[in-house]
Amino acid sequence: MAPEPHFDALIHAPQRLRICAMLSQATGIEFREVQERTGLSKSALSKHLSQLADAGYLSEEPFVFKGRSRLMLSLTPAGREAYLGHKEALQQLLEDEPEHQDQNRRQR
Repeated sequence: MAPEPHFDALIHAPQRLRICAMLSQATGIEFREVQERTGLSKSALSKHLSQLADAGYLSEEPFVFKGRSRLMLSLTPAGREAYLGHKEALQQLLEDEPEHQDQNRRQR
């Protein structure tokens, strides 16, 4: 079943939208990989992740790999639903655009 279209201002911020898009394609991605793919500093990425986590959209699971502490990031079910609903709202907006442009041209 398709998610209900819903514009989400928290997800809409460009970097958070990129983060959610990445995480929606996987069951989890390491912090370091997300940092490399976004080009954000650790502090900037942490701020975005905190905002998503505070909203209940992001899960952060610490684990150890080769003796080093790591952090696995994933969307929660609520986060996945919010992202997909936001994506659907954006798609509807883009699909409606040509129709509105044609109407505006006729009104001139």
